[in-house]
Amino acid sequence: MITPAYVATMAAYNAEMNRRVYAAAARLSDAERRAGRGAFWGSIHGTLNHLVWGDRIWMSRFAGWPKPPVPLKKSAGLIGDFAELRAAREVLDADLCAWAGEVDEAWLAGEETWFSGAAQRLRTHPRALLVAHMFNHQTHHRGQAHAMLTAAGERTGDTDLFLVLG
Repeated sequence: MITPAYVATMAAYNAEMNRRVYAAAARLSDAERRAGRGAFWGSIHGTLNHLVWGDRIWMSRFAGWPKPPVPLKKSAGLIGDFAELRAAREVLDADLCAWAGEVDEAWLAGEETWFSGAAQRLRTHPRALLVAHMFNHQTHHRGQAHAMLTAAGERTGDTDLFLVLG
């Protein structure tokens, strides 16, 4: 089910949806982006930070990229300045798309072992499952950001995969 083509498709979808979400967020004031909105990571800004953190932590495991400098519980405050956060997201998405273009069946068929700070123990799982989780995590929290943006009066356009990449 999880193939190199799936990984490339999801990386492209993730990048395009991030462009749309960040464009909508940029139309809000900094105070509106930082306003507590009842989401798990508090605000639009906090949620977008957590997404950068999540992608970086998974890519540190998958490809040896640098780990985020803060722990999970502080991920909502990873990058304070919105312009810097947006620039980091753009670089991260380009790097994720490049990585996705190099993923092959053999790598996906392997397992990944890492120490999970959330579980506080060593974990081993199939890489294909973990890659699916990474993209699901992005969609989940980006959906929260999308809901907060919509409530703030902003729009991102279509979000359906077949409409975004079709």
